[in-house]
Amino acid sequence: MDNMDLVVIGAGWSGLAAVKAFRELNPDANVLLVEAASSIGGVWAKHRLYKGLKSNNMLGTYEFSDFPMDETTFGVKPGEHIPGDVVQRYMEAYAAHFGFTDNIRLNHRVESAEHKLDGTWQLVVSHEAQSITIDTKKLIVATGITSQAYLPTFEGQETFGAPLFHCRDMLQHEETLLKAGERVTVFGGTKSAWDAAYACATSGMKVDWIIRESGHGPNWMAPPYVTPLKRWLEKLVTTRFLTWFSPCIWGQADGYSRVRGFLHGTWLGRKIVDAFWAVLADDVVQLNGFNKHPEVKKLQPWVSPFWIASSLSILNYPTDFFELVKDGTIKVHVTELDHLSDHTVHLGTGEALPTSALICSTGWRATPNLKFLPEGIDRELGFPWSADPLDEKMVKAADEEILRRFPRLRNGPPRNPLYRPLNNQAEASAPHPFRLARFMVPLSLARERSLAFMGVTMTINTTLIAQTQALWISAYFGGQLTPTAVETCPAAVRAASDYKTEDLDELDLAWETALHSEFGRFRYPGGFGHRNPDFVFDAIPFIDLMLRDLGLSPERKQGMLARCFHPYGTEDYPGLVDEWKAKQSRK
Repeated sequence: MDNMDLVVIGAGWSGLAAVKAFRELNPDANVLLVEAASSIGGVWAKHRLYKGLKSNNMLGTYEFSDFPMDETTFGVKPGEHIPGDVVQRYMEAYAAHFGFTDNIRLNHRVESAEHKLDGTWQLVVSHEAQSITIDTKKLIVATGITSQAYLPTFEGQETFGAPLFHCRDMLQHEETLLKAGERVTVFGGTKSAWDAAYACATSGMKVDWIIRESGHGPNWMAPPYVTPLKRWLEKLVTTRFLTWFSPCIWGQADGYSRVRGFLHGTWLGRKIVDAFWAVLADDVVQLNGFNKHPEVKKLQPWVSPFWIASSLSILNYPTDFFELVKDGTIKVHVTELDHLSDHTVHLGTGEALPTSALICSTGWRATPNLKFLPEGIDRELGFPWSADPLDEKMVKAADEEILRRFPRLRNGPPRNPLYRPLNNQAEASAPHPFRLARFMVPLSLARERSLAFMGVTMTINTTLIAQTQALWISAYFGGQLTPTAVETCPAAVRAASDYKTEDLDELDLAWETALHSEFGRFRYPGGFGHRNPDFVFDAIPFIDLMLRDLGLSPERKQGMLARCFHPYGTEDYPGLVDEWKAKQSRK
């Protein structure tokens, strides 16, 4: 039995950042990172890297501030999207550079995490058919929400006789599947479906691509450079001036509450905001040529980009994706997948598609891939598949407050009248979002400082958020930071609420958590806001919020013009841990 000061579960971006930050603040601590896969990387682990897979990010936006992805070492040039194998190699180099490779245990799957009476955690870990017990004072769960693939069942699949798999497992089938002259079927409308369709089509295969008419439709795919000014999309979403056009419940953390109040709290401001999003949407429609070809038109999203979040994706392919649609290499079917028979996919239209495989891009399970104990603790931890830890009256009051501040959110996107969850999957309609203070800490354990979550946020600014969360959690675990609400729970809500605490600070934190977590349901109904924090233009204000908690300045640039109109990036946040340590030493 091992006794650790900290165990981190998951060796993706968040897990690596967590280990690095905690070790810097606690150099003598016993720290362990456990990973179920045979390599580090999370979604970029070696077993998930198939032919041609690249990140949406181009060089300079998918790295940590203290370890630049230099062109000489990694072979990626400015303006190029980063290949998946380079991302994985970078992450291995990061662990080696900061000296914690020996702290990583691969092929170690955490089966359960039990909260003990003394506030510690006991983990049961499987490794090579053996069961290991590890005790730890602190626990960071950094498995994110893309670690358990959701694969639906289909009528007739027992007679299908061809490979049927989730796009996560493309590599395992790549050698036998990607053959010129064959015909394959892709099912789903997410970015992973675009990637799978492109990989197959550029291998000389014919692709039938099924997008459910009872689903969410195809996701937004933008060129790397958008707007009439041809700005780099990744930089647009981190330009403070443009973040003001996104309603954000924690937006006041950036210090520009008056501008935000005008844009979202007045009739004229909301008209300006609507115009901004209309220009952005129309630009993508024009650049992609949705209105210029009937087959390409089938890939036009059904919901305005205003209502979606991290599913806003980028056309990161070396050749024109839409040419494959125009010439018939990729055939899009907007209908239902009715049933399967021998090497055949049957559509709701009655059409039968002969196929060599069915590749499913059908999302991820919300539930974690480990069990939390004792039984019933899921509610205390604020998980969306459990009963809500916040009382109904507080949640209802939070909803009303959100809509009062942001009237634009009262009129969400029109609901697809045909919509139904795939396989009637219960997880698709989580009863409530994750209830975590600052999207990291369960309210019930905030005082105990023993547990935190990373990677629950879905955003295209993965590394910026991961490194800031890592420092925030390390300071919180060390007792130098206490989650303190910026919001104050209204007297009427305090009087009516059944939330069990006499501590007003705790009540304020619960109220703020209700506001932050409920906000996603109204702001991003076209994304995953009903289940977990999912945002794009709101990442920089979230980083601002964490930096203010840490007592660090969110103003990372010199001069008002630069702060407002120049995009923020990893280059603006070097040495955050040292900066915080220096501030602590002056106290």
